[in-house]
Amino acid sequence: MEIVDYVAGEKEKLKNEINRLEIKPFFVIIQINEDEGSNIYIKGKIKDAGEVGIEVEHIKLPLDIKEKEVIDKIEELNKDPKVNGIIVQLPVPEHINEEHIKGAISPEKDIDGFNPFSKFIPCTPKGILDYLDEEGIEIEGKNTLVIGRSSIVGKPMARELLKRNGNVTVLHSKTKREDMERYVASADLIVVATGHKYLLDHTFTYKEDATVVDVGITRIDGKIYGDCEPGLPVKLQTPVPKGVGLLTRLSLLKNVMEAYYHEF
Repeated sequence: MEIVDYVAGEKEKLKNEINRLEIKPFFVIIQINEDEGSNIYIKGKIKDAGEVGIEVEHIKLPLDIKEKEVIDKIEELNKDPKVNGIIVQLPVPEHINEEHIKGAISPEKDIDGFNPFSKFIPCTPKGILDYLDEEGIEIEGKNTLVIGRSSIVGKPMARELLKRNGNVTVLHSKTKREDMERYVASADLIVVATGHKYLLDHTFTYKEDATVVDVGITRIDGKIYGDCEPGLPVKLQTPVPKGVGLLTRLSLLKNVMEAYYHEF
């Protein structure tokens, strides 16, 4: 099933479920930047939530706010029973420690899954796994390859694949080309999250029944490119755009619902 169709169907299920609830799920987005990318992401999150009936509050804090004041605000939201989830939109100003902010969010309300003790799977790995399940892609005992080791995608993706009993290998910017070729050729599932245009292309050898999940996005002259060249000779390759980004946004809504049922 195309990702666009899968996401539309899942959102319709969520909408029907939320319509039956007397008290609607509610989450808060805190923003402490003037980043245009952040503005776009927040607008998308609010739009998605509105489509299924989830309520959102967007709190924009001044750039010169003190770290303690941000943490105090998060603590206030942690204690508010009406708030099911909390997001701090990254990046934050340089004088604020990002890890302190992530750690301040209650694990029960950390719907981004960034707190080490969060109750939630980070949205991108969760979205990928849910879609693989929908497509009947097996992980247990399979050779799974993660290219990229970011704390948002690569590392949590590897952890989740290990939980599913995959044989997990993580490659990164220091991996030699010849080694990458060897790992790619033997992989049943490849998740690429580097932000390098067409890192994987037709010069590599792939298993015919392999699955390639393309997470990376690169913008060049107004056009969007993935980490993988389109049309690789594999069984399934996710598109860019209209691919993993949609799955990530869907997973945020699902995490809000998990947080909601924890509260009520």
